[in-house]
Amino acid sequence: MRLPVLVLLALMALPAQAGRCSAETGPATAALVELYTSEGCSSCPPADRWLSNLGKRYPSNLVVPLALHVDYWDYIGWKDPYAKREFSLRQRKLSQLQRMALVYTPQVVLQGKDFRAWGNAKAFDQALARINAQPAAARLRIELLAADEKGLEVEATAELLQPAPEAALFLAAYASRLESRVMAGENRGRILSHDHVVLEWLGPFPVIGRRTERRRLPLLPGAAAAGSGAAAFVQDRRTGDVVQALLRSSCQAP
Repeated sequence: MRLPVLVLLALMALPAQAGRCSAETGPATAALVELYTSEGCSSCPPADRWLSNLGKRYPSNLVVPLALHVDYWDYIGWKDPYAKREFSLRQRKLSQLQRMALVYTPQVVLQGKDFRAWGNAKAFDQALARINAQPAAARLRIELLAADEKGLEVEATAELLQPAPEAALFLAAYASRLESRVMAGENRGRILSHDHVVLEWLGPFPVIGRRTERRRLPLLPGAAAAGSGAAAFVQDRRTGDVVQALLRSSCQAP
């Protein structure tokens, strides 16, 4: 696995002004795209590439792409270095809410719902347009307060604009420009590249009206400085529906 000589070099020089290292949602609803994937899955690399391209095709105020690597394929020969048990559990929970019998990879979950037409650009654009057309039901703000080689210090505020008794705030640290040389399993011999990989996940934090959380989110070795950042979203824990999402990349530029 590629390890940069200076992990998070740019993040360590955060601007002093809060406004230069913060992001806030607008009047529309942003779409949270969760890709459940694994380096042990031979059908996953095309989906990984698709997720990587989302950040290039759409602005971050419309789409928040996150890759969550699951651990249930580790037994077939290759241990995914980004996989976490909690991501597998989250996928199963969302599947249960939708009364799905099985979990699978690659799976795309759009705004909390299974979305199997992700490979169809027209279908995805139409689904995205419907989500973005909805007036925001919550307001989110992320501020990156500090960073070092160990991680990010993040302050996130969620404010409900419409009643949502089961609303909860989630925080994530992610990294892009990651690369692995797979030595076993279904992808043996391949070099896999990843973007928007969730490295740490915190929540749920119940939101009643308004909530602010200030937390430190670790970044593992292998995180490229220019591609690291934080994401936040508000989700209805009863239905799984995502209310609002937000992403803030590293603070190399305003």
